[in-house]
Amino acid sequence: AHVAMAVVMNQAKAGPLLLLEALHLLEGGAVDDLRLLRLGEDLLLREAPQLDGRAAMIQFLLLQNRQGKTRLSKYYRSYGDEEKVKLEAEIHRTVTTRDPKFTNFVEWRQYKLIYRRYAGLFFTLCVDAEDNELVYFEAIHLFVELLDQFFGNVCELDLVFNFNKVYMILDEFFLAGEVQETSKQAILHRVQELDKLD
Repeated sequence: AHVAMAVVMNQAKAGPLLLLEALHLLEGGAVDDLRLLRLGEDLLLREAPQLDGRAAMIQFLLLQNRQGKTRLSKYYRSYGDEEKVKLEAEIHRTVTTRDPKFTNFVEWRQYKLIYRRYAGLFFTLCVDAEDNELVYFEAIHLFVELLDQFFGNVCELDLVFNFNKVYMILDEFFLAGEVQETSKQAILHRVQELDKLD
């Protein structure tokens, strides 16, 4: 039990999502002590990054092609239309002109941009400065895998002509600017069930 708690404590230092994974291991029967599980849950609530009294979160997600056309945008905080246009152009310039030898993390205003390029598309997440970059870097990859499995070798035209389904997948993955579900099978199952209703 002490070893399991040490794992939970180390995961708490690494970030709330890794702590959550450690707690799932505890729930899975690795530890029978309910007190240990509750202590881990208390740690999760205490160690989750807080910014001005609110939990750390994704500000927005952009999917842009090399020409700067935004193929998908999801904002989790309010921006005016003019501000969105300026913001998307600025992010496109920032991301596409970066040297490939640099990291995929950029400090931008009071936030952090995390981006990945797949063929001619740039997937960009804007997150709070204190957030764990690697979690969101992998979240982008998981989102691309979800799209690829749902559409079967996804391309830019799939995103343009089936934007409602792309938003459906996105909403199953992210909720209110936070990662809602990380299981690819669970997300795809729910999306396929919803797709049958159309």
